[in-house]
Amino acid sequence: MDESLYDEFGNYVGPELSGSEASRGLLATPELCRNVTLAGHIHAGKTLLMDMLVEQTHVVPDAAALADAPMRYTDTRADEQRRGISIKAAPVSLVVQGLSGKSYVASILDAPGHLDFGDELSVSLRLSDGMLLAVDAAEGAAAGTERAVRAAAAEGLAIALVVTKVDRLITELKLPPADAYHKLRHVVEEVNALVRAHYPAEGAADRVLDPRRGNVAFAAPLYGWSFTLESFAVLQSEVQRLALDPRELARRLWGDLWYHADVRAFRRAPPAGGGDRSFVQFVLEPLYKIYATVLGEDDAAVRELMAELGVALRPAAYGANVRPLLKEACTAVFGSAAGLVEVLVRSLPSARAGTATKVARWYTGPQDSEAAGHMRACNPRGPLAVYVTKLFPTADATAFDLFGRVLSGTVKPGDKVRVLGEAYTPEDEEDAATATVTGVWAAQGRARQPLARAVAGNWVLLGGLDATVAKTATLVPEFGAEEAYIFAPLTFGAQAVVKIATEPLNPSELPKMVEGLRKLNKSYPMLVTKVEESGEHTIFGTGELYLDSVMKDLREMYAEVEVKVADPVVAFCETVVETSSLKCFAETPNKKNKITMIAEPLEKGLAEDIERGAVSMDWTRKEISTFFQSKYDWDILAARSIWAFGPDNSGPNILMDDTLPSEVDKTLLNAVRESIVQGFQWGAREGPLCDEPLRNCKFKIMDAVVAPEPLHRGGGQVIPTARRACYSAFLMATPRLMEPVYAVEIQTPADCIAAIYNVLAKRRGHVTADVPRPGTPVFLVRAFLPVIESFGFETDLRYHTQGQAFCLSAFDHWQIVPGDPLDRSVVLRPLEPAPVQALARDFMVKTRRRKGMSDDVSVNKYFDDPMLLELARQDAELNAMF
Repeated sequence: MDESLYDEFGNYVGPELSGSEASRGLLATPELCRNVTLAGHIHAGKTLLMDMLVEQTHVVPDAAALADAPMRYTDTRADEQRRGISIKAAPVSLVVQGLSGKSYVASILDAPGHLDFGDELSVSLRLSDGMLLAVDAAEGAAAGTERAVRAAAAEGLAIALVVTKVDRLITELKLPPADAYHKLRHVVEEVNALVRAHYPAEGAADRVLDPRRGNVAFAAPLYGWSFTLESFAVLQSEVQRLALDPRELARRLWGDLWYHADVRAFRRAPPAGGGDRSFVQFVLEPLYKIYATVLGEDDAAVRELMAELGVALRPAAYGANVRPLLKEACTAVFGSAAGLVEVLVRSLPSARAGTATKVARWYTGPQDSEAAGHMRACNPRGPLAVYVTKLFPTADATAFDLFGRVLSGTVKPGDKVRVLGEAYTPEDEEDAATATVTGVWAAQGRARQPLARAVAGNWVLLGGLDATVAKTATLVPEFGAEEAYIFAPLTFGAQAVVKIATEPLNPSELPKMVEGLRKLNKSYPMLVTKVEESGEHTIFGTGELYLDSVMKDLREMYAEVEVKVADPVVAFCETVVETSSLKCFAETPNKKNKITMIAEPLEKGLAEDIERGAVSMDWTRKEISTFFQSKYDWDILAARSIWAFGPDNSGPNILMDDTLPSEVDKTLLNAVRESIVQGFQWGAREGPLCDEPLRNCKFKIMDAVVAPEPLHRGGGQVIPTARRACYSAFLMATPRLMEPVYAVEIQTPADCIAAIYNVLAKRRGHVTADVPRPGTPVFLVRAFLPVIESFGFETDLRYHTQGQAFCLSAFDHWQIVPGDPLDRSVVLRPLEPAPVQALARDFMVKTRRRKGMSDDVSVNKYFDDPMLLELARQDAELNAMF
């Protein structure tokens, strides 16, 4: 990597590429725009594919030489170039042409493939109308592929497929053409299996990926070529001067079809003397011939082949190394990426059609409003509406520019807009501010192109608006005719479960570090920053690489101070495994109100349904009731008695009113409902074991005595009492700790599998599958590994496999930690690992110490004196019985 091309902040400052600007006519015509996320597994060739498109649409000096040293145009940070992976999603808008010569604007977000940076994928998909899924031809579908399909399904997006690195089948795996066809077919079938698994059954036939349907392309981006069946059929027709319609030929180039030369027809059975399938004969064999001829390093043979194919190379190309020569030859033969463009145009919706889908899915306001109508129509003359999901730092990292999608209206420099934050509602307008747009740009990877205006359907970069934006925002006119509503905040498939504590090396630089943390929070969509009660500043991320990138940015970009970092730990959750052994009550300090509750575990799968939005408190009571009755067999009374989810509106805990009208005055109970819910939310956010969130708990209000005078039942009396009632019910229901678990995917040679089993066993992990990758010497090992045991796992794995194993991990689920956290008989010895059955106690005590709390849970703190007396009485009765 050339360090001179990057400034002190890691921003690219080298020469920009020259290329034609996207014409205003195209940008102003949503039907000709495609907003696409390019996603896939790490090292699937996504950034190389972007390089190929940039090279074909821009003037790039000595493009053929990039086969030896790829440009990686969308890797704009110095650490991305150094690591060889993408860390941030990078948008580029290109003017491209299809097979007919018609021009389109393809706005493409190159999303990172590493599982730690799944938040960048979610951000990209929210602004896109479709996903171009890149899958390595040699490796096939992997963990990153499944994550991308799952995320696209959650957003309801269409998928097109590009099978990349097809050249690896020739140069690395050295598969014969017939075997290469089976490998490619297997890759397409793998992806279709993922699509069937994650998308709803309705409309499944329309989502099938098949090269004959024009939604699958093949490419080798390093060597600058790509094709679809139709584009290859056009090429064959030109070279061999066939009279056959290329579209008709394309439909016969995939599947179990053979060409019978004697009758000049395609049949479903091979010729009498045997032969290869049509795809092998018409596509792979010519491709293999090009590679074999160029790699043979016989200039005369290459010249002869190029002449046969009707193309001519520069004389200087023949003296080049093999890779640049191969790239120039392939680029000359295959031409532009017109076939790939046709895949985008035909398989993915236009910006106008996609905008209507976005509004229906994510707009929180009424769908029959005038504003929603303008957005659905993608009307450039309607009131302004911009959905912002990402913030890009300026070159000096002192401010941020907002990246979003214009859904209606037109935005230009100097416009005054209202910036609505995630917490904004028409009833509570606190999270809103007025600001002036200081700049409008089209983001172009390493560069930004100034625009006089941006119209509906386009992605846009806006300056001067970041002061009040944390993660996402909605921009509307300063003075709107209608009540304003926001677009829904982002949801992520993973969770930030790895935690580090930071402090400045020089205490006087604390304000700088705090300001840096605030900027980090804007830069990383899923990052969570907190200040603990002990005063320490903590950062939550998805994994070690994620937090490594975060700390680099904090030290070098946003705070520019030396920072000390504590050893990484993980976020825990607190749960129950049984129903409370007795009804637990708490009285308000004035003794005029009393709340009785019990706690019990939620049904399996319910917590996950709540978190991913399968059920929401924003629904009507009837909709919520129907969901719980149909999926979890709740009776109608229980289903209609749900008061809240917590913590927040999508937390994995439930508060229910299980009181009877004959025993409790419902009017008085409803008068304090909001206070009880707030107490429940407070308790669910910070559990009694070690101040970690509750999970998988159902709290039922069994009885309530409420003071008739409003003065005696205020929030100051009821809220802390409701929290204490939740805590006491929780502690009487066999409390347990829960820890996050990674799903790990390891690629390894067969002779290293035993070593992998041993490394996982030492870290409480276990293998769920080990299967060979078809057509390769590689095995794929899938395993579960507790996150707390994952630190240093990759280094350990590589040491025991001599560097031959490569692993990726992502959050998968929560599991109960072995042991009882309240078991005081457990003796924790310093500098000694705790035995497995003492882990829960070990984790709880160490977490409490780190937060400045006492070693044990104080029962007196959560149980009122009358409750303690009741416990003692029941204990005495129990002893008398036995």
